[in-house]
Amino acid sequence: MKINGKNFRTIWHTFGAESDAKNAIVEIIDQTLLPHAFEVKCISSLEAMVTAIKTMQVRGAPLIGVAAAYGMALALQRDAGDAHMLQASKELLASRPTAVNLRWAVERMLARLQPLAAPARLSAAWAEATAICEEEVVLNQAIGQHGLKLIQSLISIKATGGQILNILTHCNAGWLATVDWGTALAPIYAAHDAGLAVHVWVDETRPRNQGASLTAWELGQHGVPHTVITDNAGGHLMQHSKVDMVLVGADRVTRTGDVGNKIGTYLKALAAFDNQVPFYAALPSTTIDWAMTDGLHEIPIEERSADEVALVTGRLATGELATVNILPAGSKAASPAFDVTPARLVTGIITERGVCAPGQLLAIFEKT
Repeated sequence: MKINGKNFRTIWHTFGAESDAKNAIVEIIDQTLLPHAFEVKCISSLEAMVTAIKTMQVRGAPLIGVAAAYGMALALQRDAGDAHMLQASKELLASRPTAVNLRWAVERMLARLQPLAAPARLSAAWAEATAICEEEVVLNQAIGQHGLKLIQSLISIKATGGQILNILTHCNAGWLATVDWGTALAPIYAAHDAGLAVHVWVDETRPRNQGASLTAWELGQHGVPHTVITDNAGGHLMQHSKVDMVLVGADRVTRTGDVGNKIGTYLKALAAFDNQVPFYAALPSTTIDWAMTDGLHEIPIEERSADEVALVTGRLATGELATVNILPAGSKAASPAFDVTPARLVTGIITERGVCAPGQLLAIFEKT
């Protein structure tokens, strides 16, 4: 996707002039600084990648899976032996517990690397991480095309000419949450590029404001019409027929179609259900946890620092960035990062294989 007219991905690696795999670095867009500053950060060690994942310099289920794959390659630059490789995998797996993509990527890296002799592992690690990265882009492009057909059908149902399709989204599931294109925003970009009239209601997404800070920023960079709203405004808009579709991403989805996503998603699904607004989740197959059938009881919910609720960062009139505490002295705060939307509230799931009812995930992926 583009920033100020220049193409960027969220993550990439560089070998340097001599293509030396032992001194490669990974570069990321530091998402904790957006939308106020755009900076590329160099990651040169496992420890730095774990920190980047934990602190959400990289975030979004597909992206942290790719970041973890690159983290394994960085770890092998220091030591390609079994003990160090397994320790690296444990540290990466512990960095963010909810998104299944991270575990999937680490396990795929181990499956590729463990059978190899230590001297052959480093080059294979970079090759495998690169393959995971490129495959992720292809999956998201396919999600975009399947979602485009869905948007076209909703517009045809709604419309006499010239009407705008209003889509509500929650958190950030655009290209910043992936390598490129995004999941929930990929169909929106495809629709906008195809000349369809779409408008996005962007939930601010407290406590970290990924909607207001990231989704609004990337939609603006692409020229997609959008409006930022408070997290609690969505139900009101649905009651007054101002939302035609809810479209979100996911961090983990069970084989039965329960959707684990950013905290607040469940409330949007309830409001959508009550107002007969279709609710869709868009995600690659790497986000499906085929071993899970009961999302409410099985999906681990990450508890993040209370500071994320208490502290808010913004730009002052002087142009300086400042972080302020919005809570009364002595008040406690809790920060569950995700919730689970039961499959009964989900109209459909958009994957690289197409659009299906939540209970049909296994069926569409069993097809050849």
